[in-house]
Amino acid sequence: MSGPHGVLAIAHGLALVGLEAKSVRVECALAPGIPGFRLVGLPDAAVREAGDRVRTAFARCRLKWPQERIVVNLAPADLPKMGSGFDLAIAAAVLVANRLAPPGALDGVWAFGELGLDGTVRAVPGVLPAAAGARAAGAGLLLVGDAAAPEAALVEGLRVAPVRDLDELAAVLAGDQPLRSADAAACLAPEPGEDLADVRGQAVARRAVELAAAGGHHLLLAGPPGCGKTMLARRLHGLLPPLELEQALEVASLASLAGERAAHEPLSLRPPLREPHHSISSAGLIGGGSGVPRPGELSLAHRGLLLLDELLETPRWVLDALRQPLERGEVVITRARAAVRYPASVMLVAATNPCPCGYLGSAVRACTCRPDRIERYRSRLSGPLLDRLDLQVEVRPVEREQLSGPADGEDTATVAARVRAVRDVAGGRWGDGRLNRDAPGEALRATARPAALRDLARTIEELGLSARSFDRSLRVARTIADLDGVESIEVVHVEEAVAYRLLEAVAV
Repeated sequence: MSGPHGVLAIAHGLALVGLEAKSVRVECALAPGIPGFRLVGLPDAAVREAGDRVRTAFARCRLKWPQERIVVNLAPADLPKMGSGFDLAIAAAVLVANRLAPPGALDGVWAFGELGLDGTVRAVPGVLPAAAGARAAGAGLLLVGDAAAPEAALVEGLRVAPVRDLDELAAVLAGDQPLRSADAAACLAPEPGEDLADVRGQAVARRAVELAAAGGHHLLLAGPPGCGKTMLARRLHGLLPPLELEQALEVASLASLAGERAAHEPLSLRPPLREPHHSISSAGLIGGGSGVPRPGELSLAHRGLLLLDELLETPRWVLDALRQPLERGEVVITRARAAVRYPASVMLVAATNPCPCGYLGSAVRACTCRPDRIERYRSRLSGPLLDRLDLQVEVRPVEREQLSGPADGEDTATVAARVRAVRDVAGGRWGDGRLNRDAPGEALRATARPAALRDLARTIEELGLSARSFDRSLRVARTIADLDGVESIEVVHVEEAVAYRLLEAVAV
């Protein structure tokens, strides 16, 4: 676009606000006056430094730098711009404004990448959600660095072209060199993990693990050290069905945004498994950080399993931060400059000892904890959070004969087949592939016999449990009925469901 004061070049970049990538119009104008570079449009420090990186890259690549006053505007001006991903779009706009490329070279072109001082184009975190945002914005072409191209090409319906350095960018925009194509990273099918047949005994805990996987229910395993709590929790992960392609892209986008995904890493169809240490902070678990908050372990476990081992070693204020995200299936983090939402539809599996020494109620070793220490220890798990754990199972040590004997339970493949069948039934019943955990309340009640609802209400009242416990137990009962192949929830199903909340009745 030309005018009385020179060329106005327009490129398009992408601003990441959480998992959402918003299109940014990068306007570059040259004006008479003392040579200089001014960047406006609410940039943060990393974006403001783009002028130095771009100018130095031009000099290293022996490209002519404008000897005029350069003004670059990032629009919309009220949208915070953060990170170094705007370098490539700014450089492209300067090339066109300086007439090193024709004015129409940037039509339908989006760019996302960082420039090194030697002119090379580098990948930045969040390439996958940026590519999805470019497609949504109607981009005809996305330019990224070589290292980022395989990841960006995973997004279907978008043409992605790798650019090695500023020289190649100038040649491509000038029409002197053809665009190179990008090959998408491969998809990695789930591999067999640890087998549930390795678990000896623990019939009740094994049943709870199957129910948790089939209905997406949160699970608490409590028992002394060495009884198999962590072993059971990790084998639950192998029962989860593989992700669909779009689900895998969503999970990979979160990992990319957190900087935990390599560009050439195959796209895994296996649900994520996150096992943060009990010393994790609230920001590390939920998400946070300076500028735009990054996803935490809860969001990185989206569509998978979040395993919190040694649950009661974690500070209470950290655990309580889970309450709302578990209920809503998303994390909302509000900061002065931005409010972001991250998906957090996870299965929470927690394992804990009953007391600080771990041997309260054990027939193997006597507990050495004072009553006040046990009370303080248990108080780290608040009632509202315990209320949200649908299945609460006490795990006992395995008898010697069972440990030395042959396998006495089904293997992962057999149980996983039943889990997949129940999930398919639930998805067909509730629509949108929803699990029994997320079933609409009234529709869920309609599948229960009146006698079952009355029995559940009476039992919940006798145990002194909450209305949420009634709802959670009914959802578990729906999963039990589905495993039994029964259309309606019967009294026997709610009785079993309530039996998994007895830890709550005695406050762990």
